[in-house]
Amino acid sequence: METKAIPDYPRGVTFEQVWAILQEVSQSQKETDRLMKETSRKMEETDLQIEKTSRQMEETDRQVKETSRQIKETDRQMKETDRQMKNYDKRFGDFTNRLGEVVEHMIKPNLRKKFSELGYDFQIANSNTEISDFKNNIHLEVDVMLGNGDIAMLVEIKTKLTISDVKEHIKRLEKMRTYANLRGDKRVFLGAVAGVVIPKNVKKYAIDQGFFLVKPSGETFNITPPSDKPKEW
Repeated sequence: METKAIPDYPRGVTFEQVWAILQEVSQSQKETDRLMKETSRKMEETDLQIEKTSRQMEETDRQVKETSRQIKETDRQMKETDRQMKNYDKRFGDFTNRLGEVVEHMIKPNLRKKFSELGYDFQIANSNTEISDFKNNIHLEVDVMLGNGDIAMLVEIKTKLTISDVKEHIKRLEKMRTYANLRGDKRVFLGAVAGVVIPKNVKKYAIDQGFFLVKPSGETFNITPPSDKPKEW
């Protein structure tokens, strides 16, 4: 006859209590399993995120290298553009100087005749007059200076005349007046400006400042008197 072994429970602990403990252990094990699965899932997500971040870092590194390459290429292009601009400026400067000389040679020979039509009899016409008074710090250059003993006309010739050129000519005449006073020169100084291209606002400004305006017209040139009495220095 088979005899069943009866579990030896600790004294004072009932079967119901033991069963309840086993149920709690089983529930705890289930929760542990759930937590482990959740942890495993999170670890997988973390691995995916790390892999994604790694790919992004690789892409960023590639973009940084590409950007660096583009910057170097842009720098090279800018240096080449700068070189071309300097070469252009030199050629344009040479062209402007030659054109200015041509304009000067066109205008100078007939200036006295044209001004005689306006009542000014100039016997003298000098080109590229340069004054350097180091003692009194007076330095100026005049493209063409016309004179008759009592009056001198200072003519500034530009390819394209600007308001800045007109202002500089005013300063030139002021220096001339100062220089003449130091030498006891009592001549009256007048001003004229000439240009192949003269914008309307520059033309008005020059005339309003009391200058004669010299502008080519066809094969010759015209002189426009100041809007009021010519300014004297």
